[in-house]
Amino acid sequence: MLLVVGFVGGYAGLPPSLQTVIYVVVVLIGGYYFGREALEDLIKEREIGIELLMLTAAIVAGVMGQWAEAAMLVFLYSISEAAEGYTAERSRHAIRSLMELAPKIALVRRDNQETKIPVEQLRVGDVFIVLPGESVATDGEVIEGHSSVNQAPVTGESVPVEKTSGGKVFAATINGEGALVVRATKTFADNTLSRIIHLVEEAQASKGRSQRFIERFGKIYSPAVLGVGLLIGLVPPLFGLPWEDWVTRATVFIVSAAPCALVISIPITLVAALGTAGRNGLLIKGGVHLENLAKVRVVALDKTGTLTLGRPQVTDIVLLAGRTEREVLASAAALESRSQHPLAQAILERASGDGIAVNPAVDFQSVTGAGAKGVVDGVELFIGSPQLFAGLGLSLSPLMARIEALQREGKTVVALGSHEEVHGLIAIMDPLRPDAAQAIAELKRAGIKRVVMLTGDNLLAAQAIARQVGVDEVHAELSPEDKTRKVVELEAKYGKVMMVGDGVNDAPALAAAHVGVAMGAAGTDVALETADVALMSDNLARLPYLIKFSHRTWGVIQQNLVLSAIVIGALVVGAVGGYFTLPIAVLAHEISEFVVIASGLRMLRA
Repeated sequence: MLLVVGFVGGYAGLPPSLQTVIYVVVVLIGGYYFGREALEDLIKEREIGIELLMLTAAIVAGVMGQWAEAAMLVFLYSISEAAEGYTAERSRHAIRSLMELAPKIALVRRDNQETKIPVEQLRVGDVFIVLPGESVATDGEVIEGHSSVNQAPVTGESVPVEKTSGGKVFAATINGEGALVVRATKTFADNTLSRIIHLVEEAQASKGRSQRFIERFGKIYSPAVLGVGLLIGLVPPLFGLPWEDWVTRATVFIVSAAPCALVISIPITLVAALGTAGRNGLLIKGGVHLENLAKVRVVALDKTGTLTLGRPQVTDIVLLAGRTEREVLASAAALESRSQHPLAQAILERASGDGIAVNPAVDFQSVTGAGAKGVVDGVELFIGSPQLFAGLGLSLSPLMARIEALQREGKTVVALGSHEEVHGLIAIMDPLRPDAAQAIAELKRAGIKRVVMLTGDNLLAAQAIARQVGVDEVHAELSPEDKTRKVVELEAKYGKVMMVGDGVNDAPALAAAHVGVAMGAAGTDVALETADVALMSDNLARLPYLIKFSHRTWGVIQQNLVLSAIVIGALVVGAVGGYFTLPIAVLAHEISEFVVIASGLRMLRA
């Protein structure tokens, strides 16, 4: 306001001395905060930053009697600093606003009475009711009811998901047409939505590799600008050139060369992009991972639960040694009841469906990468891959034709038996995700050069799946350590690797990859913690979107860096050559910063 008064007063006949007083007040008020920050950095941190460059330019302009120019510089720089702060806060608020989607009140059933309580008072184990159209109060398991739930706020899925008894629901997801009775599995402060917001805010506070480079560059560049400015203002007058002209050029040079737009171009873009990704079910844990994604050339995929649905089913039972189907299933279920292997659940479900009571094996031991063993009805039995029994010295030659025929159909074959003989074969198949083939085709269109499958399953079954989805290369029968080694080999051979898995069994490989991505991480603490990127849903289509999103972010960053460098270069040449006045340099400098901020904010769009 005072700046406008000074300018208008000049045309209205205001005395020059009064104009000067107004401009000095503008400089003192407008420059107070960034001037104090400049002096604190200089005295406490021994650092010369952009604020000191601007403060020096304003003071020199004022000393030379150009108080109007000094006031304009201070005003525009203060406005750009305020805009930068507002923009960063707006980008961060975009993800925190997700919390507003969660209801404030939950309808809880306690002591056979329904009571409304604040969601913060929900305890694990509480039973609460979600009416049609309401948002879910916290993470939980459906115990009654049937409805479709819009999970877009958490997982980014555009299509509502059917929920019945036993289904998981997440905080802030929106219930559809039916009422649901839910048992809380997380408190409000610890639910999936709260964790997503916390992790995204941590990611936004972290810095990408290019951002750290620019900041290190700025610590060298800003003192250099001030030093060169002093030389421009002091050296030419020593050779008889007009000192006022060259001091003016030095002042214009300091403003022109200040790297404001350059420094803000990366963080503003990354903060906006990370917030947008979080709102769309992509939890990227820092700017460095978003940058790394743009460099990925190879995508390595686990099979079970990634390319397949992760819900394996028993398809065939081959009986041997005079055993009945019921005997084979009962023994297999006794062993698998103690196992954590993904295929164990398929056998247990088949046994349960056939009405077979399961008595857990005793002395159970897992045989890493091969299977398990234990004592069932007083007999030591083994269950696992055919290679497990070959290692026990049993010949499987008569069975290999049948085993390979099942494997060529994409099925995993599990053998059951003792030291003396094989009792039966169980074929298990995990249905392929319906969108797998399209997702892999989209990955290749997004710039991925090679898609590789890394699996612990047998080679024939893996190859059958690979043919259906268009995978370029298959590595099968791998232990977790083998997967880690393969990731390193692929990176050395083809370029940067993105490993995609479930975040639990694949944790070592996820850590070894340039970028580790966990699928279906909503509600899964381990997946949220182990991977660099967590996809909240099991939707494979999010993978090509993730790659395209990273390329788009990196493209915006590069555009901003080039624009900033061009503007600084042009202004510096004009300043040293005496072509630009201080007002022109200030306007061009601040306009470039506003343009860079607006460009970075494009990443707020999904």
